[in-house]
Amino acid sequence: MHDVLVVGGGNAALCAALMAREAGASVLVLESSPREWRGGNSQHTRNLRCMHDEPQDVLVDAYPEEEFWQDLLKVTGGATDEKLARLVIRASSTCRPWMRKHGVRFQPSLAGTLHLSRTNAFFMGGGKALVNAYYRSAENLCVDVRYDSPVDRLELDDRRFVAAYCGGERIEARACVLACGGFESNREWLREAWGQNERGEWPADNFLIRGTRFNQGVLLRHMMDQGADIIGDPTQAHCVAIDARAPLYDGGIVTRVDAVSLGIMVNREAKRFYDEGEDFWPKRYAIWGRLVALQPGQIAYCIIDSQAIGRFMPPVFPGVRANTPAELSGALGLDVPTFVRTLEDYNAACRVGSFDHTVLDDCHTEGLSPPKTHWARPIVKPPFYGYALRPGITFTYLGLKTDEHARVHFGGAPSDNLFVAGEMMAGNVLGQGYTAGVGMSIGTAFGRIAGTRAAAAALENVAHAAA
Repeated sequence: MHDVLVVGGGNAALCAALMAREAGASVLVLESSPREWRGGNSQHTRNLRCMHDEPQDVLVDAYPEEEFWQDLLKVTGGATDEKLARLVIRASSTCRPWMRKHGVRFQPSLAGTLHLSRTNAFFMGGGKALVNAYYRSAENLCVDVRYDSPVDRLELDDRRFVAAYCGGERIEARACVLACGGFESNREWLREAWGQNERGEWPADNFLIRGTRFNQGVLLRHMMDQGADIIGDPTQAHCVAIDARAPLYDGGIVTRVDAVSLGIMVNREAKRFYDEGEDFWPKRYAIWGRLVALQPGQIAYCIIDSQAIGRFMPPVFPGVRANTPAELSGALGLDVPTFVRTLEDYNAACRVGSFDHTVLDDCHTEGLSPPKTHWARPIVKPPFYGYALRPGITFTYLGLKTDEHARVHFGGAPSDNLFVAGEMMAGNVLGQGYTAGVGMSIGTAFGRIAGTRAAAAALENVAHAAA
């Protein structure tokens, strides 16, 4: 029997496994995916949001706790547990030396990476390199890892973990960490959560899954049925507007189109529906998936002109290109007169001051609804480009309620040997919204806490048994 069983194979799970092993516990990791797809959504990440009070290696200037907290408070609209959020923020300032010890390397942010050089530390080689580094370290530390091993249920005894079931196999351990993600790749659960809208559409049918295909939410549903305390709205998620041509699963970060704040967004009816210049893109990019999900047909179109080219990371797919607005709208399948009028109204409303995409500039619209509050300048310079976008779900926020010790709760009472980390509990911090890199901050903080606590619980169990 292992001391600690870790269910999942992404960043949070690996942080838990490594911390538990460092604390002297024997560890088994059960990853549902094949080896080549290991790592869950972590393989698609590229950075970690970090608090720091002064410049630190790849991070410039300072990003103090209060600013990080205010950024999080703004994007969540207050739907966050401040105690747990501040725990994550403080942990983000001290985790990188430990990450380096386990083979993770960092690099300065690249040109065009959303002004994150002050707030986010980038992984050299991206999330796949981070995942591989952790697996190498786990192997060196004699952590046992099994692939193609989805856990579908747990055996519990009055809140205590006893065993996990992987198909017909029963696997005992002295403590357990659940870190196997949300339910974003479970289409039926997404349909159930989102339901049918007033237009008779099932919005979830048009969602693309930006993250892993293996997060089916089977164990999350099981825990709900077992009476575990739950937190979060099932419709809330890290939901990004991504290229409509992206694959159904595992498109990752390259499917995102980062030009929204440089142009306008119109829906299928060729009408604008939200302020494209509300705030810096890293703070607001993850609201656009949900906004698009609420539009007819769950599709929208990002429209820019040649002035925007070179100011954002080039997407993996080229945009539809045209020499006139009328030609562009026709190529996108939009009503030409409506589109041309929308664009003309926007252009006429622009009040251009000193355009600067690196600050909240004074270029805005007047007399237009919805307004564009920053970076508003007429879209007049050919060629023109359009990108069809659909909602891309990265991970869902419905999860297990926890505390500062990462314990799973039942009826308000914590388990003493069952813990949770990562996306499976991110809803405690992210009730809604997102800001770049914070998912990795949450997974790293709570993965490390859960691993440490699980090892302590397991070894205490061993000591009691010996006594």
